[in-house]
Amino acid sequence: MLNGKSILITGGTGSFGKCFTGYVLKRYPSINKIIIYSRDEFKQFEMQNMPEFKPFLSKLRFFIGDVRDKDRLLMAFENVDFVIHAAALKQVPSCEYNPFEAIKTNVIGAQNVIEASFDRNVKKVVALSTDKACAPINLYGATKLCSDKLFITASAYRGGRDIKFAVVRYGNVAGSRGSVIPFFMKLAKEGVKELPITSEKMTRFWITLEDAVETVDFALNDMKGGELYVKKIPSMKIVDLAKAIAPNCKIKIIGVRSGEKIHEQMITKADAVNTVEFDSRYVILPNIDKNKIKNAYPNAKFVSSDFEYNSENNNQWLTVEAMKELIMKNM
Repeated sequence: MLNGKSILITGGTGSFGKCFTGYVLKRYPSINKIIIYSRDEFKQFEMQNMPEFKPFLSKLRFFIGDVRDKDRLLMAFENVDFVIHAAALKQVPSCEYNPFEAIKTNVIGAQNVIEASFDRNVKKVVALSTDKACAPINLYGATKLCSDKLFITASAYRGGRDIKFAVVRYGNVAGSRGSVIPFFMKLAKEGVKELPITSEKMTRFWITLEDAVETVDFALNDMKGGELYVKKIPSMKIVDLAKAIAPNCKIKIIGVRSGEKIHEQMITKADAVNTVEFDSRYVILPNIDKNKIKNAYPNAKFVSSDFEYNSENNNQWLTVEAMKELIMKNM
């Protein structure tokens, strides 16, 4: 599927970008090139010098730029077949304190990616989303919901162009710099006696970087335009996560912070009418013409009208031991 193609990854020096780049280089040896588009020259320098990428430097291009800069995107997207849009401001407190900066990157930047993709005849675009974009209560989630809507609706504006857009939504990534796992590990290493937990009831979805990458690869192959893909992934109680990382530490309840949910959602009841289920994933479709959907997805099963997918009602759960193994493999 990707052999012979040129791919551009916005935010390509992040955890996902590096993992996706390694995955593509190994799985698709005849890939034409991968363009790493990001705004941090030092992170690009570090990535170029990582041992796993040195043998493939002839297939890698490092392009400094910001998704806020449409002209730079237009230059970078020249002769690109597929775009993976991973660039975003993601830290909840930072977005709350700097709201318009989050809007400029996460919303205006998303629209710039869409318009540049149209102008440069890109064939497929997959945008990364987050569970915080589902029924958002903080600015980060709200900007990512706007981004999701922009990419999903873009398929309706393609006219005669041969281009498709889709979104992949997932939860917390084990192995990502932004997750709570490295924070807890740092505290445990420092020898603290207590780990701060916002609520004993709190649950979160968890996914490995490898699963996130494979889901994006699947979307690139499967997408028909306008889909939002949600992989079925396990949940875990945050108190159990703390036990997995620092079993000898006590737990200190500090209260739910502003913009934080007790349980995260991936699919709301309002989305149920558009949602179909497969063995390993859900797909929120862009329309509700069931006859068309059955033709396009003959193996799809419509969910019930009251269906909701959240980290509390999930039927997959990580145990303390399973999380320990996951951390050992990914950290």
